[in-house]
Amino acid sequence: MTAVHVTVWGRAAADAPSVVLIHGTLTWGTACFERQRSLADRYRLLVVDRRGYGSSPDIAHSDYAVDAADIVELLGEGAHVVGHSYGGVVAMLAAGYRPQAVRSLVPIEPAALRLAADDPTVAATLQRLREAVASIPPDPSPAQYLRLSAEAMGVPMPELTPDHLRAARTAIRERPSWDAQVPVEPLASATWPKLVITGSWDTASREYRAWVGEAMMACGRIVAERIGGTLVRVPGAAHEPHREQPAVVNAALRDIWDRARTEASAGESWCQRTWNDDVYTTSRAGRPSRSRWFVCPKHLATDTCRSGTHQLRVR
Repeated sequence: MTAVHVTVWGRAAADAPSVVLIHGTLTWGTACFERQRSLADRYRLLVVDRRGYGSSPDIAHSDYAVDAADIVELLGEGAHVVGHSYGGVVAMLAAGYRPQAVRSLVPIEPAALRLAADDPTVAATLQRLREAVASIPPDPSPAQYLRLSAEAMGVPMPELTPDHLRAARTAIRERPSWDAQVPVEPLASATWPKLVITGSWDTASREYRAWVGEAMMACGRIVAERIGGTLVRVPGAAHEPHREQPAVVNAALRDIWDRARTEASAGESWCQRTWNDDVYTTSRAGRPSRSRWFVCPKHLATDTCRSGTHQLRVR
């Protein structure tokens, strides 16, 4: 039995596919993924509280490696894996540790900055984050930590509820996810579908976008390239596209889970060819158009290709 608390959302059949949902920092499972609950109509959602968050037990120092080991235990005989921010790094680590038990992988705004550190924007943000962590006063109170974090990013300070204060207390002692060494090779060689979701950061404040937004978009693009996944950039969203634009993200999640299920039954894999020179689009009727759905010529009529970058919209 796993050491972490798991909330199960599921109106589906007992044998419905499982999905493990992993939250980021300064939050907890059900708060992070409350707008994905509607997906429980056909999937069994396992909403995890990482150690030190939500209803899971305390931990002296929150650690992505410990979290990944907890997730590996939850995968059972097979599950889809979704993680946001810090949880996106945990999701990639767990999938790399036990790829044979993964059905699909979806990091949302993954904070895997070390993986993308060759990019100048990411490198500058990494340096800025390390300096910010070093400048935090020794033993800050949870309320002080929340205030400092909000001020640095130019975002509103969350309400000081007991759950938020506990999350801040854990985050103060958390091993930074941006230093994680993500196992790229097993992720890149895996044949199951991989989708990386980021916001377009068009609605974020100038301070927030400059502080981390540009780097997170670059990181998402590089992560998708390195693991052989598809990049989805969601308009009207910043660091929490699954909360800011749930209809768009839920459609993408349902699509990848349904496709993984179909392809597993058919024994097929998605087209992995990269198209760099030309952009091909399709309308709902399957005809070429200037829509935001990008597909390759081979799959123009069926819209089944998952290569390239997709600017998603609800159809």
